[in-house]
Amino acid sequence: MKNTVKDQLISLFETWSGVKAAEVVKLPPSGSYREYYRISGAGKKAIGAYNADKKENESFIYFTRHFIKQGLKVPEIYATGKDNTIYLLQDLGNTTLFSYLSKVRKTNEFPSELEDIYSKVLEELPKFQILGANDIDYSYGYPRAAFDRQSMLWDLNYFKYYFLKLAKIHFYEHDLEKDYHTFIDFLLAADCNYFLYRDFQTRNIMLMDGEPYFIDYQGGRRGALHYDVASLLYQAKAAIPETTRQKLVKHYISAANKLMPLSEEKFFEHYYGYVLIRMLQAMGAYGFRGFYERKEHFLSSIPFVIDNIKWILENVPLPVKLPALENVLTQIVESKELKKYAPKKHKPNRLNVYVSSFSYKKELPVDDSGNGGGFLFDCRALPNPGRFEEYKDKTGRDSEVIEFLQKEDAVFKFLNNAYAIVDQSVEKYILRDFSNLLVGFGCTGGQHRSVYCAEMMAKHLKEKYNVKITLHHIVQEIKE
Repeated sequence: MKNTVKDQLISLFETWSGVKAAEVVKLPPSGSYREYYRISGAGKKAIGAYNADKKENESFIYFTRHFIKQGLKVPEIYATGKDNTIYLLQDLGNTTLFSYLSKVRKTNEFPSELEDIYSKVLEELPKFQILGANDIDYSYGYPRAAFDRQSMLWDLNYFKYYFLKLAKIHFYEHDLEKDYHTFIDFLLAADCNYFLYRDFQTRNIMLMDGEPYFIDYQGGRRGALHYDVASLLYQAKAAIPETTRQKLVKHYISAANKLMPLSEEKFFEHYYGYVLIRMLQAMGAYGFRGFYERKEHFLSSIPFVIDNIKWILENVPLPVKLPALENVLTQIVESKELKKYAPKKHKPNRLNVYVSSFSYKKELPVDDSGNGGGFLFDCRALPNPGRFEEYKDKTGRDSEVIEFLQKEDAVFKFLNNAYAIVDQSVEKYILRDFSNLLVGFGCTGGQHRSVYCAEMMAKHLKEKYNVKITLHHIVQEIKE
């Protein structure tokens, strides 16, 4: 009897596709309790999903089918299980906007190709919010039909109990609750008659053939436009520079204006209020997943969201008087306890390249660094000075042998090829902050060709890269 989730998904896949599942791979867990599997066989593939929460699944399936009718970029639903705990959907690949961001962004600068992708994403967002709201049944909203007072109180209390309490931030509950209601009154004064995606962030945006596709909108409900823009542009670890955020939010307003009139001035009246409530909701999640569930990934986001709060406090007057809330935000920014989650300043390793000469008749170089090895180049095809009597008592460090070998084109070509191969690894090792690389040159006796080539490689690397060179002539050192 098939009882496991994996077995149930395989059965659903085979019924839908008409082919046998040849490969089933469980995907890494995300921030939810859902399970995902990539299933493929005979030219068919799908993502199999399991979630015990049937109502959440019903929301996702309904919204997906609704958005497909609107021509929006969401995955197709292929099949659903009888009890609504499992379903199959289109495989959009492995590249999320977050993984692309992590790959492309190497410094604090925000590359133009990233800004282009974000612009594309923000052109699609109003289609969900405005066009997607047409004829939508918000009764499928999960867990509420609207981002209303109750929803906002849940988020603010999530922040209070899972972040403030666990981070040991002092507050008077009565005063903070009073501010919460004042804050919510302000937020609900905005136009709240659009589809609110709810978790519009880089891990829920897939990139396929350079185009964005959208997933995980099952928490969608009726609400204001501002929240989703804030979710994307103030996502903590994305750390988008403020000047870029300003360009992108204006790009979003321009895109929304093509679907309906939207005043930039009117939009900004409530925008930073929604930026703030989204930050507080995110901090509640970091507290629950990080402080409570002890998941390091969420704790590492805390310094980034604190930077965002600090910027808000210094640059944007709070939309209404919120003294108790402003007080806890100031405490968060100044907290010594929270500073320990800041990324450790890392001093990059200086790559140590172990260059050696050796004899193939004796033993090969041994890598004691833990790296597992490196390159061993065989010099025995090169012209051999050892065949001539005048060089018998010389080594590859002596001027006579050096002069002999430097006249040979074969030696020149050999070394240039070795340089190109080793340079490729050295550059990648430096970029990835590796510590050690072994490069060995062997010949028959470990005296002439191998010694000369090792000397030349050490010289080449020393002149070209900021690396530490450790040079050994194994046979010669034993003799000495």
